[in-house]
Formats: sequence, C-alpha cells, structure tokens
Amino acid sequence: MAPRIIATGSYVPEKIVTNDDLSKCMDTSDEWIRTRTGIAERRIAEGEEKTKLLTLMKGASEQALRMAEERFPGSFGREAVDLIIAATCTPDMAFPAMACRLQAALSMEGTAAFDLSLACTGFVAALNTADAFIQSGRYKTVLVVGGDVMSRMLDWEDRNTAVLFGDGAGAAILSGDPRFGGEGREDRGFVDMVMHADGTGEEALHCRAMYFNEKEPAKEYMDGRRVFEFAVRKVPEVIREVLDKAGKTPADVSLYVLHQANYRILESVAKRLSEPMEKFPHNIARYGNTTAGSIPILLDELCREGRFKEGDLICLAGFGGGLSYGAALLYW
Repeated sequence: MAPRIIATGSYVPEKIVTNDDLSKCMDTSDEWIRTRTGIAERRIAEGEEKTKLLTLMKGASEQALRMAEERFPGSFGREAVDLIIAATCTPDMAFPAMACRLQAALSMEGTAAFDLSLACTGFVAALNTADAFIQSGRYKTVLVVGGDVMSRMLDWEDRNTAVLFGDGAGAAILSGDPRFGGEGREDRGFVDMVMHADGTGEEALHCRAMYFNEKEPAKEYMDGRRVFEFAVRKVPEVIREVLDKAGKTPADVSLYVLHQANYRILESVAKRLSEPMEKFPHNIARYGNTTAGSIPILLDELCREGRFKEGDLICLAGFGGGLSYGAALLYW
C-alpha cells in the first residue's frame, strides 16, 4: 500500500501574546524579536494543566476527521483509523500516553495508540513511523498528531527562549486504503523519508524536568547560536539526501514545508538550496515555534488555502531537540 495524506487539521489557542506584550515583562522589543526571528505574536494555551494539550490535539484531530469525511462521504468514518500516533515533548501528564487520552476523547475505542517524543522533529518522525506501519500492511489508516504546549516550559524572564515559542497542534491522516486513494500509484503518496540524530548535541537544547516534577524547575534551555548553525547546515543536507534517494532535484519540489523555528533559518536553507523564498511558505510571524505542531499546522493551512495541487512534489523537514533532523518527500 502506498500511503498518502488524505486529510489535515490544526488547532491553536485563542489567547494571543504579542511582542509588545512581552516587552512589558522582559528586556525586549517588537523590533528586536522581529529582526532576529520573524515572529510577531504567538498563541498561549489556558485552562487546566491536565487538559491543555489534549484540547489542542483533539481540536486538530476533529478538523482532520471532518475533512476526510467530507472528501469520502459514506466511506470514511473514524472507525477506519487503525492507529493514532501523537508526537509531543510536553504531554499533560507523565502517563497515560496523550494518544490514548486522545483516542478516548475522539470516541475511537479499540484503536491502537502511542506517543512519540522528538521535540521539533516529532511530526516528521511520526509520519515516518506511520508510513512504515502502512507499508508493512499492519495498519491501513493512521491519524498522526503533532502538538506542544511549550508555554509550560518557558522562563518568561529569558528573552532568548520565551520570545520564540507558542502553543498549538496539527494533524494529518495517512492512508494506504484503496477506498481513500491508496492505489499504489507512483505519482501520489510518500516517496521517501530520512531521519538522523546527533545525541552529542543534547546540551544545546534541553529541558531537565516536566512541569509535574516539582523537585526541579521545568525550564527550557537553548544555545541559540549552536541550534541555528546546526539547522542551517543539516536541514539542506537532509533535504538533498531525500531528494537524491528519489532521483529528484530541489527544482523539482513545488513547496518546502519546514519546521517554523526562525525566519532567518528558512532564508538560509533556501539560499543553500538555491531555491526562491516563494517555495518556502511560513506562518511563524503569527504562531512562533510550536515545536511538534509547527509543520502540521502549516501543512493544514496550505491545504485549506488550496496551495497544493494534485501531483505536486512536497518536501517536509523538521529539526530540533536531540539534536535531531529529518525530511519526507511526497506527491500530493
């Protein structure tokens, strides 16, 4: 079975925190943040800690499920989903898994479910995992959800990290089922994927404890310069690697959907690939870095805006904590 994305969804909190809002509680300004990151505002989740991420993931999943039901009326129902994979590094609790709680919230009793944690690379890793399960024939249709509530890990007095992140979730439904377009054609679905990690980069981006561990503050640390240099070097490399495996060139790609960490990173990657910025859509100005939610949120927005055309070659690439990085190539 050749898996393809048949539906997408996204969900972000209502609360907006602008750069001017942050300038009131730390030494920063709208100009300082925009110049260095391209971020103007971000969304921050409110409510009960134990349901913050669940609310975001459920909202994104419901949107994806509705899109699939509308695309395949009478044949697609949530019972068609065999597996749920939730990518996050900020779960609402240590366990049970967010995917299991999401399964219950979506009334999908009996569906297999598990979590995957790889920070900003999480969604690409989850797609890779879902693709492998479908290719093996173990499952036919998988709901992949990426999301984080990074606000619970931020030091709101540290402008090096607090200005960068926001909360949100996105979802995609992958299927190799012939009823939903998984006919095994070469001009649709996933072409190839690659994943890498460099564990020696642990100290560059980490959080020692979760918010529910009261013995140690759950604050994120990031060596911004090191992460930036890692991203602008490794992302073009991994994109070229997946393209080479498929016998394609950067020029063959219609759109690059990259993790939204910093606008300057997007510009650097485009330059190193000798590709125009028009092929690198972005929404970082409105949401900041939503970690595992960033790629699927952007993917959903592009899908609903009609930016993808049948047969377009799309490249997704994620990078972040681990340090980890990966890319996926697919025909829309």
